[in-house]
Amino acid sequence: MKLHREGYLIILIGVLILGAIHVGNYFLLQATGWDWLYYLLTLGELVMLYLIVQFFRVPNRTVNAEDLDIVCPADGKVVVIEEVEETEYFKDKRIQISIFMSPLNVHANWNPIKGIVKYVKYHPGLFLVAWHPKSSTDNERSTFVVEHNNGKEILFRQIAGAVARRICYYAKEGDKVDQGTEFGFIKFGSRIDLFLPLDAKVDVKIGDKVQGKITKIGSL
Repeated sequence: MKLHREGYLIILIGVLILGAIHVGNYFLLQATGWDWLYYLLTLGELVMLYLIVQFFRVPNRTVNAEDLDIVCPADGKVVVIEEVEETEYFKDKRIQISIFMSPLNVHANWNPIKGIVKYVKYHPGLFLVAWHPKSSTDNERSTFVVEHNNGKEILFRQIAGAVARRICYYAKEGDKVDQGTEFGFIKFGSRIDLFLPLDAKVDVKIGDKVQGKITKIGSL
């Protein structure tokens, strides 16, 4: 387990703010004799710090998948599996699989397949709740397409939500990526959409809880 680099500054700010509150509570409440309230607030401060730190955790995981497997790009819950018209890049029908990430999930994002990054585009937008049907097209989002060595392409998209207000990504067009390597991070809850070829095999179902780099979404 390690901490993600996107969290270093936020954790430092959180420690300084909570530390200042703790010192203030100590002098104010100890002087008035309200020890029980001081200890209660201290517990609350520790819980808040724990929640901030655990949000930026990155577990040590090893990809164990075959060449044509599609591994899960994020931790969360499968909320959509359906055939849709993908209008940004493919402009044809694809299988959409959407994964909702709660604030308690790991928020690092990993490449589902190995190959060449063919397309990267950031879209400013709204901050609808991540499970809203229009969040995939109207919310702030980043879209990526990776072409496998066999010529098949997968599109995956980071989508901001009502709480998530910053999408971080590191992939660039032309990059050669390995399956399970990190391509981005979403701060404070959101959603990942994948668009697979119609002939792809799907190994998950709606309601499944999935883990990035570990769960097999399907295969090409």
